[in-house]
Amino acid sequence: MLEATELPAGQGNAIGVTLGLLGDEWSLLILREALLGASRFVDWRARLPISNAVLTARLNRLTEAGLFVRGNGYRLTERGADVWAILLSIWAWEDRWVSSHVERLPGRVHRLCGKPFDPVLVCSACDTPVLANDRSLEGGFGPSGSWERCVPAAATRRRSAGAEAGFFPETNALIGNRWSAALVGAAFQGVHRFSDFQRCLNSSPTMVADRLRTLHTLGVLTDDYRLTAKGVAFFPVVMCLVGWAQRWYRAADGPALVYRHAPCGADFVAALDCSSCGDRLARKDVLPTS
Repeated sequence: MLEATELPAGQGNAIGVTLGLLGDEWSLLILREALLGASRFVDWRARLPISNAVLTARLNRLTEAGLFVRGNGYRLTERGADVWAILLSIWAWEDRWVSSHVERLPGRVHRLCGKPFDPVLVCSACDTPVLANDRSLEGGFGPSGSWERCVPAAATRRRSAGAEAGFFPETNALIGNRWSAALVGAAFQGVHRFSDFQRCLNSSPTMVADRLRTLHTLGVLTDDYRLTAKGVAFFPVVMCLVGWAQRWYRAADGPALVYRHAPCGADFVAALDCSSCGDRLARKDVLPTS
């Protein structure tokens, strides 16, 4: 098993590092295609509308971060393959809530029961479904957690704002912008006043207003900055991303976020169940349909 990367004390935490790495549409698409079998440079060039320069830069970055190893092409490590739950949650959310895609999203069948399904976020300890608004999770920031340390550094050039809607258009808008990602996180922690958003982000009123306006336009926040049903439904993406982040990055001063699942009393670790049969989902058992 690949060891977690140790992060320097007092600097970026697991959440900030992960958002900087995975909050990028090209990186997510490269990982998606790798999970579907791509392993050579020509595989990604044939499957994605991506330039040689961008593909090279992203593959190098993902390899340096331990998601790929070089050999005869690029092979996913355990860390790289572990993004499948994040991608599955994104796939389900975009399929349900977003109508504009440059490609039609395929359906999903669970190999074990043979039925179409949606992934259901559950507590890995007791297998109980967990919703963003059911108040079953207790906790919040841990020793390395703070708004400042959770905001990622702007590290990669995003797709042009004027480009055709992307493959994960609204997910990219939510977690691919460093300030939007922070606002979404704040909203899930119960923040809903403009002044509180500004305090959490320690940013200018103009920036906060612009990002809140974007989230409202996307239908994620209401007029009074509360999560809509669409916003609440993004929760599995957030929790799967948090889970991946804290499995693979470890700050010297402790975890960024600490949650306890109140009904069973265990530390909360996200898992996904099949909505049709209730069994735990595994990467090898998720099949796309045409």
